[in-house]
Amino acid sequence: MKISIRRVLYRTAGIILLFVFLLSGCAQDQYQRRADIMKNHVENFYAHLKANRVGAAVHENEQIEVMADRMADTVRKRGQLQGTSQAGREFALMKTARETAAQNWIALGQYFAIKQQPERARATYQRVVDTYTDPTEQIYRDQAARALKDSEMVSGPSPDSTR
Repeated sequence: MKISIRRVLYRTAGIILLFVFLLSGCAQDQYQRRADIMKNHVENFYAHLKANRVGAAVHENEQIEVMADRMADTVRKRGQLQGTSQAGREFALMKTARETAAQNWIALGQYFAIKQQPERARATYQRVVDTYTDPTEQIYRDQAARALKDSEMVSGPSPDSTR
């Protein structure tokens, strides 16, 4: 059976086009995969809190922060290579990860407050104040600072308070 060169070229071109198409789809899927991973960490965080597995919840939230740190590194590296749309998408996902982690820490502080563990609640709120220092994260620092003051109303000032 004789195979023509033209037929082989068409098949090869088709395979190359398919490969390029699949690779471009993989780049798109990378962001969806990361978003899905972050979503799983968030769902696990709240499932662990609901089941009173605080250590596991903390671990899940730390994983979100690790993802955000990795994305920040990627954004810095790609930003130096000329701002690309991929860097923009990476930045948006990184920002979402940091905001999600801050919200989760605040939720953990609320959990401790509900469980009448004021010192742990204060430490968790203070973590937000100390960690989330970017100007765009001001809302989370403010929320945590209010929660710190509210915890003093409920349980009195913290032992290390200088008032």
